[in-house]
Amino acid sequence: MSGHNVTLQRYQPAYQQGVIALILPIQNQEFGIAITAEQQPDLSDIAGFYQQGQGGFWLAMVDDRVVGCIGLKDIGNQQAALRKMFVAQAWRGRQYGVASALLTTLLAHARQQQVKEIFLGTTDKFLAAHRFYEKNAFSEVTREALPAAFPLMSVDSKFYRLSLFS
Repeated sequence: MSGHNVTLQRYQPAYQQGVIALILPIQNQEFGIAITAEQQPDLSDIAGFYQQGQGGFWLAMVDDRVVGCIGLKDIGNQQAALRKMFVAQAWRGRQYGVASALLTTLLAHARQQQVKEIFLGTTDKFLAAHRFYEKNAFSEVTREALPAAFPLMSVDSKFYRLSLFS
């Protein structure tokens, strides 16, 4: 893997299939979550779903391949939902820093856009993700504590909140 530089960029529709090719195997094979691209309507219109209002969607690229992604969905009231954070298995870990770079990019954008709180939902299975979010100052909250506008996913069972301007 050495010699391959990871670059971050805003999502462009040309990379839609690359995003789907990244996400589905992680959901289906790695974590055994039976979900299709069709059951995730945000994947068919990433720009329309995420790149609106204070939201955004970013890619981690190696050469011309998508190796990571992260989305910020504007849910109004200066609140946003962190969604679709995935990093290809080969690019995980501190030595590459892909997850941290994606999160740093999203948080910088959110602060610049005056987003006050970011919420996210994940599954009980993503243990490494739980540790990552907790290490990055996210606190676990109950489902009841989520804003009404939060886009709940059926697979979500664990929820986090990050306050940006405290």
